[in-house]
Amino acid sequence: MRAWFGFWRKRQYYLNKMTLGQLVVAYFQYYAIQAYLLLGVICAYFALKDMTHALPLILAAAAAAIVYPLAWYLVHRFILHGRFLFRSRLTARVWKRVHFDHHQDPHNLEVLFGALYTTLPTILLITAPVGWMIGGRPAALAGIASGLFTTCIYEFCHCIQHLSYKPKWKFLRTIKKLHMTHHFHNEQGNYGITNFFWDRLFGTFYKTPEDVVASPTVFNLGYTEDQAVLYPWVAQLSDIPANMSPRERRHQKMAS
Repeated sequence: MRAWFGFWRKRQYYLNKMTLGQLVVAYFQYYAIQAYLLLGVICAYFALKDMTHALPLILAAAAAAIVYPLAWYLVHRFILHGRFLFRSRLTARVWKRVHFDHHQDPHNLEVLFGALYTTLPTILLITAPVGWMIGGRPAALAGIASGLFTTCIYEFCHCIQHLSYKPKWKFLRTIKKLHMTHHFHNEQGNYGITNFFWDRLFGTFYKTPEDVVASPTVFNLGYTEDQAVLYPWVAQLSDIPANMSPRERRHQKMAS
């Protein structure tokens, strides 16, 4: 979904052709980021308004931020990189939007951001129960707010990882390198965005491309031409073959 106002009005942006300043402008004008920030402020306001003690809210917010990396790891590895979604007509369109398109063209900013209809329910399911168990409704709202703001941080770091820019902060340089290997060398590892603890724990972490073999499905996530024959729904929604590289896809778009 493309916004029809401001920086995003009827335009597409590629992170390998943008400056950091252009990214910041695009980031804060994107509708999903605005929704996270607005909803986060609203949840934080009502959490503070209804609280009786500050500690449950602090604990809920911290717990939500701590559980977020594990939740992202599990969703990224077993759902977004799972092959069951493209094998169903009911979920093929969702899978195409939320992850296939991003791996097909990793620099396309529009499909880098998560889709609200998938991210918001996920954030609620992860953070609200944790907060509720800690301190009822106010803590649940604090947990949701924490999850929304954490998502904003994740999304910005994710943008930086794909931006044609060398971060000055060593931490950003490190996670950028790890994430680029996920996209351009082997997608079956380095599932984290800002936190790779769970990759290390579950054996899916690799530090350099030399540590694992190159994956033939790094751009199509296993949705090969053979799979497209059996499960045609993603292919029917795509104007460009699934086995094209990101560079070939951009050339094809420019020529069409």
